[in-house]
Amino acid sequence: MASLQNRPSIHRTLFLNTLTQTKSQSPLFLPSSRRSTSVLVRAEHSSTASTSSSQEKSGRRQALMAAALVPSISLLNATPLSFAAESKKGFQAVNDKKDGYSFLCPFGWEEVVIDGQDKVFKDVIEPLESVSVNLIETSKGDIRDLGSPQQVAEALIQRVLAPPSQKTKLVEAKEQDVDGKAYYTFEFVAQAPNFTRHGLGAVTIGNGKFYTLTTGANERRWGKMKDKLITVIDSFQIFTADPSAPPA
Repeated sequence: MASLQNRPSIHRTLFLNTLTQTKSQSPLFLPSSRRSTSVLVRAEHSSTASTSSSQEKSGRRQALMAAALVPSISLLNATPLSFAAESKKGFQAVNDKKDGYSFLCPFGWEEVVIDGQDKVFKDVIEPLESVSVNLIETSKGDIRDLGSPQQVAEALIQRVLAPPSQKTKLVEAKEQDVDGKAYYTFEFVAQAPNFTRHGLGAVTIGNGKFYTLTTGANERRWGKMKDKLITVIDSFQIFTADPSAPPA
């Protein structure tokens, strides 16, 4: 499937430039109404603690209790964010301090390197099950400057997330507010001759960048994967980037 994961970054830059120009020229790109929905799904690294020797039961209990506290403690030490940690069974946290974003990724998905993408994880058995993050520099300061959730999502799906040969459909798009930052999230379907991908996306602007996170699965596995993919989308958050931080 030709998708955001394997298209050159120039296409995404052209998309953003075109979207900005179209907004200023067309009545379709009117300022969107602001809808606020609190979202408190956050991410941090899940830790697997090793137990001490089997000589003393009390020692094992102490080790297990310490392991249970690690997710929340490590989050507070990892970033200066002001949100509460929420550990999720079956997920690993991805935290990029250098570019200023974090999200949860299902265990078992492996990181792969794809040109033009900042970060990609995918299932080794089901190739359509993946999550990717893309960054584009922008002078805009708010995602609402580009239009409504529906307008931005439709343009992104049609011009970037699926090739022209695929039939796409926007299922839903909405605005969410997280700690005063506006995010657009959306659900879409992309149909190819031999498969259909059901996807979710989240976009926002901060740190001088346009952030796009997309995830999805084969339509035949959507019922099984839906809740996991929603968790990935809801966990996505940007924060103040630290250019001096080592690459994630």
